This record gives sequence, structure tokens and C-alpha cells, in this order.
Amino acid sequence: MSATGIVRDPRCLNHLTEDAHPEHPRRLAAVYDRLDAETIDGRWVLLPARPAEADELLLLHAPEYIEKLAATERWDFGFIGPETPASAGSYLAARLAVGGVLEAVRAVADGRLTTAFVLVRPPGHHAERSRAMGYCLLNNAALGAAFARRRLGLRRVLIIDWDVHHGNGTQHFFERDPTVLFFSVHQYPHFPKTGFFTETGIGPGEGFTVNLPLSRGYGNGEYAALFQRILTPIALEFQPELVLVSAGFDLHRDDRLGGMTVSEAGFAAMTRSVMNIAERCCGGRTVLVLEGGYEPKVLTESVMAVIDELSGKTSTDPSAMAASGKRKKIEHILNRCVGVHRRFWKSLAEKGGPA
Repeated sequence: MSATGIVRDPRCLNHLTEDAHPEHPRRLAAVYDRLDAETIDGRWVLLPARPAEADELLLLHAPEYIEKLAATERWDFGFIGPETPASAGSYLAARLAVGGVLEAVRAVADGRLTTAFVLVRPPGHHAERSRAMGYCLLNNAALGAAFARRRLGLRRVLIIDWDVHHGNGTQHFFERDPTVLFFSVHQYPHFPKTGFFTETGIGPGEGFTVNLPLSRGYGNGEYAALFQRILTPIALEFQPELVLVSAGFDLHRDDRLGGMTVSEAGFAAMTRSVMNIAERCCGGRTVLVLEGGYEPKVLTESVMAVIDELSGKTSTDPSAMAASGKRKKIEHILNRCVGVHRRFWKSLAEKGGPA
């Protein structure tokens, strides 16, 4: 077993939302309580979060938007974007979320750790350059990728987004950038109603955005198969130097905001697939960042399943899980994706389709 870096900070609980709001502090508090109750046994080490600096936020976000976010420190409570509340503690929580990602990326990039899981809030993948959206204030994973490229000198970064919602903000930040490959598997049509197959990137970034829009009801076997048959060959061809995961858990079968049927075992299998890619491409360098997941109990169990996989306590076989997937569902997505992307990726073009 190898130690996994865990980033947590209780100040992330100070981003307040209404009691009935899905993105409530209790979702993260439940995860922290479970971590406190676990026997570590060397399986993970704590990495301190820090507030990201203004110049780090400006790697992607607009200066006027950062000023708008900073002004929320004077609020009691309000909404800064559609469905996106903010309070006096929100800006610091958001900066800690970003800073936690940057510290995890640095620790993995310089070899102190191989894997890390950043357990923070608010989530980030809907946040755009100049606006909050979908519970997200700052785009944590996207800033991690920009930091890895511009500050640490990594040449290629892969971002995998398995949240049930499409990461529109992340896609838009990198849709013209061939050094960042964005792969998203998500429910469609569903909020934010972006992420169709034909959204492949723009100009020099064309082909480096890969979207798998799924109808309701996809589960463990289908996700495992799509990771093996689409994500893996493309990723191995791209050869990233770092793998980032926007790890949302709202595709769990018991989550109120999704319509998928993934279980804790499915998250373990996806994690193992990602680890296998990273081990073959970049010495295992993997950083996961918490996104959605709105039922505290199943979120906690799912997070622990991922940590168990990252730290080597478990070792799931994605191939066995993929074999249980429903063939018609898998082939439909494969055919649509290959039809769009075979001109960009040799691994999909060979023999008329994916390996």
C-alpha cells in the first residue's frame, strides 16, 4: 500500500447555504467525520490547504470577477449566480479549495506523493471565467491544470470529469488548448445542457475535448466499459504528465440530483482505471478533486471506496465490471463517440473503432 495525500480544511464548512440547498456544509462534514473515525495505518497523509493567491486565481478567472467574489466577505448571505449562494465565509472557502488543489498538484508533480484526493467545497467545474454557476465559485480542477502547465512546466494534463453534470466551465477554459485533454462522461440532457458529442474543441484544441453524454440509467458496468474502451486508448495516445479528476458522486444510484445507477464499487473501478492510465503515462501522478455528491451517507461511502483504491487497500478489476455492462448501451455511446473522434485519435480509427 502507498500513502495517498488527503487535503481537508474545516474552513470549507464556512461557505454557508440554505438548509434545504443540496450543496450544504453537512455533505463535507460527514466525510470529515468518517475520516476522523478511520484508523489511518499509513494509508494517507494530510496535506494542508492554503488560500490561493490572487495571481493564481487570475491564471483563468477575470480580475473583475475575483473582485466581485471578494466583496461577498461583507455579506451575511446572498446569491452570486444561478442557484449559487455565498456568505461571509465563501470567498475564503473557495480560495482554500483552489489552494488545496494547487498544493496537491505540486506534491504529486514533485514526487512527494503519487496520488492525492482534495476534499473541499465549494465545487468548481461549472464556474466560468467571469461568473459563478451551479453551486461553483472558482474552477478548482481547471486552475489545478493551469497551475501545472504554467507554473510547474508540465506539458500535457488530462482532466477526467465523471460528475453527473457536464463540466461546462472546465471545457470552456481549455477548448482551444491542445495541451489539456478534457474528457467528460455525464448525464444528458441535464444541467447545464452542454457536453454533446460534437463539442470537440475549437481551432488548435479541436479533438482535445471528448464528451460522452449518457441518458439516464447507466451504471457500474457501462461506466467501466466506456473508461476502458474510449478513455483509456485516447489517454494513452495523449500521454499526460498529470491526471486530474473532477470527482463528482452525484451519479450514485441514491443521489437526488442524478439519474444514474453507479454504486461505491463503480467508483472504485473508475478510480482503478484512472490509476492504470496514470501508471502507464506519468508514474501514477493523479489528483482527484471533490465536485458533486449530495447525499452525505452515500457520498461518504463513495469517497472512502475511492480512498481505499488510491491507497491500495482494495484493487478492483475494471475489466470484470465492464463485462457486466449492457452491450446495447455501451455500443450506442461507442459508435457515436468513435464517429466523431476517429479523425482525431489513431487509437479510435484503427480497425474501425476502439480496441
